Amino acid sequence: MLTAAGCHERRMRLLERLVPTQPIVMADPVHLRYFANFHVEALSQVADFGGLLVLHPTGHTDLFHDSKLPRGVESARVDERIPVTWYTGEEPGRGPRGTVLREILGGHGGRIHDSLADPDAPQLYQVIGELRRQKDPDEVELLKVCMRAGEAGHAWARANVKPGMTELDVYAGVAHAVYTALGMWAVVYGDFAVTSGQKRGGPPTGRVLQKGETFILDFSVVVQGYRSDFTNTLVVGGEPSSEQRRLFGLCQEALAAGEGELRAGAKCQTVYDAIRDVFQAAGVAEYFTTHAGHGLGLSHPEAPFIVRRSSETLLCGDVVTLEPGLYVGDNGIRIEHNYLITETGCERLSHHALALA
Repeated sequence: MLTAAGCHERRMRLLERLVPTQPIVMADPVHLRYFANFHVEALSQVADFGGLLVLHPTGHTDLFHDSKLPRGVESARVDERIPVTWYTGEEPGRGPRGTVLREILGGHGGRIHDSLADPDAPQLYQVIGELRRQKDPDEVELLKVCMRAGEAGHAWARANVKPGMTELDVYAGVAHAVYTALGMWAVVYGDFAVTSGQKRGGPPTGRVLQKGETFILDFSVVVQGYRSDFTNTLVVGGEPSSEQRRLFGLCQEALAAGEGELRAGAKCQTVYDAIRDVFQAAGVAEYFTTHAGHGLGLSHPEAPFIVRRSSETLLCGDVVTLEPGLYVGDNGIRIEHNYLITETGCERLSHHALALA
């Protein structure tokens, strides 16, 4: 969970950048998570309804939200949390539910500054995007919670994936392992798919796994909006061919090369080139058709982007993924780890096993 101190510090950094003379009103769910630890659980009948965060130039914060939201919103890190009643269960709701905060908005200037229609939105999104690059300690700790749960899901898959299961069976087993590790429900989504040169991933289906196929597990565990994202590839049946071992070994070599370039001040292009150069030397670069990595946090993907034509520089506090992959014939191989960028290098945050069996 994000801390009160962390949320306060992030809000003060925003005020220092913008120096507003009037309150800033925000409604984007990502911004409310980042600045106030306000998160409406996705598994909820009211998941489509959020709140309004009013940030005053003094730093004081007011949060207004529908009173029928889940109890988790009570953990919001603000000075004043004001539930607004739409429906009591005793009389009809007060008009369309989506307008319940309209009156509140009218009392705070009538503008939502992170609405795309607001003239200040481009600047606000730009500044917040820059602030979000460098993760605070409470953000890193929450990301680690996601990662420990993701590791449990990967461990279950290595121990249990076998011919005759469906992709949906694997998803169900991984999700259960994640929930058990967390001690609560969370969003689990990503690639749970048999892969090849033509298919690089996808959501789980009823497809039955066959012995010898490559199966990619590239999934995220999302807790309060923050997410992990790391990958392993399994050979169904646990008996990799020599070609599968060769491709997997090249991906491991490429991952190590990219990891060796991770540090504050490094060009993302340099990291991408280090990964691609391994594949180029082995004569398989044409089968490396995906990005080499990206930033991670409240969105997926987010800056910085480690791609063929990179233009960004790594910052101390970035959390990034590296995910080299090769897609050759009937085999699709991808592996991935997550890293915290430091002044002198990086800290690997994910610790799942990278192995075909």
